[in-house]
Amino acid sequence: MVVLLNTQIELLRRMKFIRAVEDMIAQRYAEQEMRCPVHLSIGQEATAAAVGLALRDGDKAVSSHRSHAHYLAMGGDAGRMIAEIYGKASGCCGGRGGSMHLTDLDAGFVASTAIVGNSIPVGAGLAMAEKLKKSDAIVVIFIGEGATETGVFAETINFTAVHQLPVLFVCENNLYSVYTPLEGRQPNALNITKKVEHMGIPSSSIDGTDALLQYQHFVDVITAIRSGKGPRFVECPTYRYLEHCGPNDDDHLGYRPEHELDHWKTRDPIETMARAMRDEGEALVITAMDDEASAAATAAFEFALASSFPSKEKAYDEVFSHE
Repeated sequence: MVVLLNTQIELLRRMKFIRAVEDMIAQRYAEQEMRCPVHLSIGQEATAAAVGLALRDGDKAVSSHRSHAHYLAMGGDAGRMIAEIYGKASGCCGGRGGSMHLTDLDAGFVASTAIVGNSIPVGAGLAMAEKLKKSDAIVVIFIGEGATETGVFAETINFTAVHQLPVLFVCENNLYSVYTPLEGRQPNALNITKKVEHMGIPSSSIDGTDALLQYQHFVDVITAIRSGKGPRFVECPTYRYLEHCGPNDDDHLGYRPEHELDHWKTRDPIETMARAMRDEGEALVITAMDDEASAAATAAFEFALASSFPSKEKAYDEVFSHE
């Protein structure tokens, strides 16, 4: 019981921190000092927290444009992430990449990229390297369901299956690719997990709003991968509360059915777990978490805002050219 409670506490702590940081991004974005697009994960925190807790030192991950939660859940430096969004020299990519290009090698977060599907083969390459080194580390490839429609996804599924690479594909299925719902992009009879199963990788689907359930599932899946049983694919149905790109609620645009957002908010991963913990007498722990998350988010922004922009003299550093 103590172990289970400690797991709940850590999952909730990670989710609350992610939301506190992203809430602050949304609140401050209108100041026009963050000069890059932001794709927020508010509502989707449970999967990132569960995967981050299930991994261990030495494991790696890659992600795509909606990557803040993955970066933070794996222990990425929040101050350097916010500095990157502000374009500061202290950012995790030196202020050159912005919100969609995050890296923290100390945390095992290798890279996120803006192009849908672009990081999928990168993750496979990292996994091949681990296999060649005879390491028992695994690589997580975070994707949205839209990435399953890309050619490189099919190619990489095939490649990792053939070579039995230590890869965990985590598909956060939030039902929409920008403003287009899943049924407008894929045949109604198509099931993502069955499609991947038919391509040779054991697959499963788990409630993307339940952090504890996901954590327990990911522990089992990761154990199988680490023991040499090859790649696995896990779909996590979830939902983003805000617009595809930006800090606002875009429910007024009419592309989501009426009351759909309200329905998903009744399943909010943070509130659901917090409610269960309060029923177990942990109200004071939750209050302390709220204070901790707020203070940590504020500190990250203070660090970023106090940082300097890159100097003109370093504008071309690390830029390759061919004469």
